[in-house]
Amino acid sequence: MKANKLLITVAAALALLVVGTPGKTNAQAPHKPRIAILDFDYGTVQSYVGQIFGTNIDIGKGISELLVTDLVNDGTYSLVERKQLDKILSEQNFSNSDRADASTAAKLGKILNVDAILVGTITEFGNEKKGFNTGGLGGNFHGFGAGGVGHSNTKANVRINCRLVDVQTAEILAVGEGFGQSSRSSTSLTGGGGNWSGFGAGHVDFGSSDFQNTIIGEATKIATQNMAADLISKAGKVTPRAVHVEGLVAAADGGQIIINVGSHAGVKPGDQFQVLHVGKEIKDPNTGAVIRRMTTPIGIITATDVDDNSAVCNVVSGSGFQTGDMVKSLSQ
Repeated sequence: MKANKLLITVAAALALLVVGTPGKTNAQAPHKPRIAILDFDYGTVQSYVGQIFGTNIDIGKGISELLVTDLVNDGTYSLVERKQLDKILSEQNFSNSDRADASTAAKLGKILNVDAILVGTITEFGNEKKGFNTGGLGGNFHGFGAGGVGHSNTKANVRINCRLVDVQTAEILAVGEGFGQSSRSSTSLTGGGGNWSGFGAGHVDFGSSDFQNTIIGEATKIATQNMAADLISKAGKVTPRAVHVEGLVAAADGGQIIINVGSHAGVKPGDQFQVLHVGKEIKDPNTGAVIRRMTTPIGIITATDVDDNSAVCNVVSGSGFQTGDMVKSLSQ
């Protein structure tokens, strides 16, 4: 008898593992903190950048792109695509001088529908000869002319810091720092290895192996990786806001439903929506304005392919979906 009871208990436990906890089958994974990363301010070291590369290079953009790559690969944060960020920056006439301004960043963050926005500054970009500072926070630079040619072997140093800013309050939620030093020395910051072929149209691809094989590229990569690790450890300081999305069915074709809301509204692949058929509209007798729509739930759909302003969804349950039906996000 005891053996039979034991078998029943084990079978019940296995059934729970397979079926899951009642009432939780449609639960979604918690949303990751969603952030946007602005190009880093490099005004402090701009004069040294010109001496290293022979012209002004937007190293702030290069470093922010490296940081995005590191954070995307880790997966702790959800990040805004560069194309979407550039579009908003252009529409808002965002100036390079605003890169490190927390209040301006917070306003942009609201438009981008993110939980926090990251602003950063490059405070050191040069060599290790600290005894020969030429002034400023980025003053670790000595003996290099155009193209970064020096007179003695030296290592490259890069130091960056950042702030995660709450988009609702402009409060600084966390600060991060990254320092990198090349493992090798060279008489040129743009030397030390690889097949460095310079730059084109005033641009350096910071993600290319050729640049990262230079000693300044190696130091940049290390500094960015260290900052990414610092930010990952502080992800808990950013609270993901509940995302409540409402939209309409734009097209219904068999098992696929297209809705008229996308990533700009906060939709991500895997999000689930309740679909409601709109019946009678209740209007205000004084103004004639619609004050309530009587709806009937008809099913649940899941987003699978999301672009800026729409999402393709698969049917989880229900049928009879029609163009014009309402969709509302389930608890996220």
